[in-house]
Amino acid sequence: MNSLHSTERFSDRVADYVRYRPDYPQALIDWLRNEHGMTADWQVADVGAGTGISSKLLLDAGLTVTAVEPNAAMRAAAAAWLDDNPRFAAVDGRADATGLTDASVDLVTVAQAFHWFDPETTRREFRRILRPGRPAAIFWNSRRLAGTPFLEGYEALLQRYGTDYTSVAERYADDATMQAWFGTGWRSTARFEHKQRLDFDGLRGRLMSSSYAPQPGHPQHEPMITALHALFERCQQDGRISFDYDTRIIVGTFH
Repeated sequence: MNSLHSTERFSDRVADYVRYRPDYPQALIDWLRNEHGMTADWQVADVGAGTGISSKLLLDAGLTVTAVEPNAAMRAAAAAWLDDNPRFAAVDGRADATGLTDASVDLVTVAQAFHWFDPETTRREFRRILRPGRPAAIFWNSRRLAGTPFLEGYEALLQRYGTDYTSVAERYADDATMQAWFGTGWRSTARFEHKQRLDFDGLRGRLMSSSYAPQPGHPQHEPMITALHALFERCQQDGRISFDYDTRIIVGTFH
């Protein structure tokens, strides 16, 4: 992805992103505490923080968080949501140029954004801003593509109507790739189940938060929403569907 494409492609979807994107399971925080010694006095750089969903999780755990986000609209949404917390700040920066000082943070987190970054320049920047021996944690919600009629129908819908779905969707690295990226600094990997229970409005908003979903006015938009409604009606139970994820996290340090 070129930089403009990757940093600006969500600008017109911020409202849906804030309302309908999933959060992350509390088990992830517990695991970082128990397995990697994370404590409430750690300073965190949440890189590619978007609208602040991951920053909120970290703030709720008592951490001090600097959200690093190049997209102005998403950064403004994070600030509007979280600026009343004195342990939060949002800055204009990129994974390869955070603007943070050398050895200034105890943890770098990247939630749902690593696939937009250049691996080599990002590694150098993370090594620069982390205090010696402190970790980086890369995590994401990976939507399950199969296992229920809804999940399989939703994947088929995206394949049919998504504007550039096959080139950008679910491009998260596998464990072996991430272990190679950390190299000898790789420490551990974990996986947690996570889900959203969505009514139709929530499902539609979740779809429209995706950068490959055609917007109103696009010739594919109305047929896509019609197909989504039909899928919902086939699969809903008590007015909701289960939107299922595997939350994956990989932690390592840099030498």
